[in-house]
Amino acid sequence: MSLLARLAPHLPYVRRYARALTGDQTTGDHYVRVALEALAAGERVLESNLTPRVALYHVFHAIWLSTGAQLEAPADAAEGADDASRRLMRIAPRSRQAFLLTALEGFTPSEAAQILGADFAEVERLIGEAQAEIDAELATEVLIIEDEPVIAADIEALVTELGHTVVDIAATRTEAVDAINRRTPGLVLADIQLADGSSGIDAVKDILARFDVPVIFITAFPERLLTGERPEPTFLITKPFQPETVKAAIGQALFFHPRNTRKAA
Repeated sequence: MSLLARLAPHLPYVRRYARALTGDQTTGDHYVRVALEALAAGERVLESNLTPRVALYHVFHAIWLSTGAQLEAPADAAEGADDASRRLMRIAPRSRQAFLLTALEGFTPSEAAQILGADFAEVERLIGEAQAEIDAELATEVLIIEDEPVIAADIEALVTELGHTVVDIAATRTEAVDAINRRTPGLVLADIQLADGSSGIDAVKDILARFDVPVIFITAFPERLLTGERPEPTFLITKPFQPETVKAAIGQALFFHPRNTRKAA
C-alpha cells in the first residue's frame, strides 16, 4: 500500500487539528503540507512502531518543532474567530497541544505522549492544566436530570468542585421542563430512565427545542442512544462512571459549544 493510501483517511483530521492548534486554516494547512512533502521526499519517515494515524501526527509535530513555529495567536486571529477558537488560543501552547490531541482528536494520553515525544505523566499534567483553565473560564449553571438521589448528589458534588452552580435537580421529564422554565441552564447532565417511567431523552428533546445548550448523557443504558437515529449525543458516559471522566466531558462540552442561546419560536 502506498504512503498516500495509508495516510489519506487521516488527512482531514490532521488538518482539523492543525487549524485548531494554529487558529487559522491557511497556516495549519501549510504545516500539514510541509509534513507530507517531507514524508514524500524521504526526509521524514513514519515510525514503524506507531499506528499510521499516530505516526502522521508525530511527523506533523516534528516538522512543527524543526521550523521553530510558534503557537501564539496571530494579531488578527480573534477577528471572526468562534468562541472555541478564541478560548483555545488563550491556553498555553504545550497544554493546548495535549488538550486538543485528547479532547478533539480522541487520542489516549499514551498516544498523545507518543505524538509529542513526552512521557505519560507530563501529558496528564498538561491536560490537567488546560482543563483547569477551561473550567475557570467557563463556569456556568447546570441542570441535572437524574432520579437516583445518591447519584444526583455525586454528580452535583463533581459539578460544584469544577466551579459550576447546580440550579436544579429534576427526577422526571415534567420536572426538567419546569426547571428550564424557571432558569435557563448553560449545561444539562441527563439520565435516560427517570422516576415516573418518563424519558430523559424526551426531556432533553424538549429543552433543545427551545435552547441551544450542551448536553451530557450519563446512563446505564447507552444502547438506547446509539441507534443510528438523530440526534445522537456527542457526550455519552456509561454508569457506573469515573469522576474524572465526567469532569473531562463537562470541560469539553462547554469548551466546544457556543454560548447557549434561545432558539427562535
